[in-house]
Order: sequence, then structure tokens, then C-alpha cells
Amino acid sequence: MARIFLLDGHPDPSPERFCAALADAYAGGARRSGHEVRRFDLGAMNFPMLRSKEDFESGPVADDAARVQDAIRWAEHIVIIHPMWMGNQPAMLRALFEQVFRYGFVLSQPEDKNSNRLLTGKSAHVVVTMGTPAFVYRWYYGAHGVRALEKSLLRFSGVKPIRHTLIGAVEELSESTRRRWLKRMSEAGARAR
Repeated sequence: MARIFLLDGHPDPSPERFCAALADAYAGGARRSGHEVRRFDLGAMNFPMLRSKEDFESGPVADDAARVQDAIRWAEHIVIIHPMWMGNQPAMLRALFEQVFRYGFVLSQPEDKNSNRLLTGKSAHVVVTMGTPAFVYRWYYGAHGVRALEKSLLRFSGVKPIRHTLIGAVEELSESTRRRWLKRMSEAGARAR
């Protein structure tokens, strides 16, 4: 059985958000299959913005971000579900990533960018909801926000393989299509993928 870190990366804590429903479906499928899940909801977290190089390199890690770091260290598989805002992650999610993915957390020797990647051996699945049709985001925009998350944070930290799921035109999804997506997330959770 797998140990899974699950982040609902929507800044709005409302349980009616589709990201929350996707996270619920994933967690439910995983737990029914015997996997352990540590879930975090961005909208319930509190942490400051980092405002300087000194804050990033040597400032204290906020309590919520430290709990996320501990859960990621514990996990074998990382699942991040978030909405796409203006082509990228919401600012609050980026602020959490800045708190969590510091050099001492991702590299064994922060002063050496080629040192051991501390998250090696973990896999990830990034699930992104967006108003734009997914094929347009992928084809026209090159899925730049997702690629940046995968390459600049996860792969840089040693995480691989990394899968992603893009769910486009979410405001226009029919109820049956929403149910199909929730079923797919439950199945992904059951397989710890």
C-alpha cells in the first residue's frame, strides 16, 4: 500500500469547488484500496509571503508549510489538484510552493545546485482545472504553467515520474461529465497514481 500526499490547491475553502470534489474522490478511492492519505487544503492554511532572498534561503518555514514538508517527506506519491488562474497556479498556491520547496528541502547541499535531490524516489500526479478547453491550453499555450510546476519544482526536487491531468472548460461541464471525472479520480486514487 502507498503513502500519498494530497493537496487541494484551490485557495477558496468552499467544499463546493470542483477541486475539492476531485480531491475527495481521489482520497476516497485511495483509502478504500488501503492506501494512506495525508490531505491538505490550501484554503485552510495560513502562511506569509516570502519577500526577500534572505527569507527564502534562511527565514523560518511557516507552520503549515512545515507540516506540508513533513507529509511530502513521508509520502511515496504526491498529488496536487489546483485551478488554473491566468495561465498558472493561483498566487496563494505559488506562495505555499515558495515556502515548501526551499533548497534545504529539495537539495542535500543548498549551496550546490547539483547536490542530491531529496525527493528522489517519489512520483507525482498534477491535476489542473481550467476555464479554457484543455487542448487549447496544451496546444496554443504549451501548458506552460503545468510544465513549470513539473520541471522547476517537482523534477528539480527529484520527483519522477510525473503525470498530469488537464480538465478544461470546467464551467461548462455537464453533470454526467463531472461524474466521469470524479470516477476517474477515484480510480486514480485506488491505483495510487
